[in-house]
Amino acid sequence: QVRLVESGGGLVQPGGSLRLSCAASGRTFSRLTMGWFRQAPGKEREFAATISRGGTYTDYVDSVKGRFTISRDNAKNTVYLQTNSLKPEDTGVYYCAAAEGPLLIRTKNEYRYWGQGTQVTVSS
Repeated sequence: QVRLVESGGGLVQPGGSLRLSCAASGRTFSRLTMGWFRQAPGKEREFAATISRGGTYTDYVDSVKGRFTISRDNAKNTVYLQTNSLKPEDTGVYYCAAAEGPLLIRTKNEYRYWGQGTQVTVSS
């Protein structure tokens, strides 16, 4: 069993930044592929970013490339999502997810463990 706890969400103006964190416990963190997903009101949960177990490889949905950066600190059992140049369409609940699987995972059904989510609101 893996427990994931997100933090760092909030209200930010367009063009602003937030750093989301996800602390993991319960399994060897370095063996987990990690991902961030987001869900806007009335929409399905969508993939945002994923990072390999060692942190060498990353992948992003096109809409966040160049603005978001996923990273991890295996010594702290934590994965991060640095979000820059935020837009109103980035508003939603951001979820951290963990999987014991391939190098990078974009599909939400392949993630077994999920956090409770943290709200990000981009508005002036």
